Amino acid sequence: MLGLFTDKKTKLEKKYTKLLAESHRLSHSDRAASDLKMSEAEEVLKQIKSLEQPDD
Repeated sequence: MLGLFTDKKTKLEKKYTKLLAESHRLSHSDRAASDLKMSEAEEVLKQIKSLEQPDD
C-alpha cells in the first residue's frame, strides 16, 4: 500500500514542479495565464498535503 502512496505522491510532485515552471515562464509574457497555472499548482499542492496527512 505504501508503494501506491509514494507513486501517486511522486507523480503529483512532478506535476506541481512542472506547473510552477510553466507559471514562471508565462509570467514574463502573459500574467493571466501565469496566474491560472499558479492556481493549478496550488490545487496539486493541496492534493499532496492531503496524501501526507494521516487518516484518523
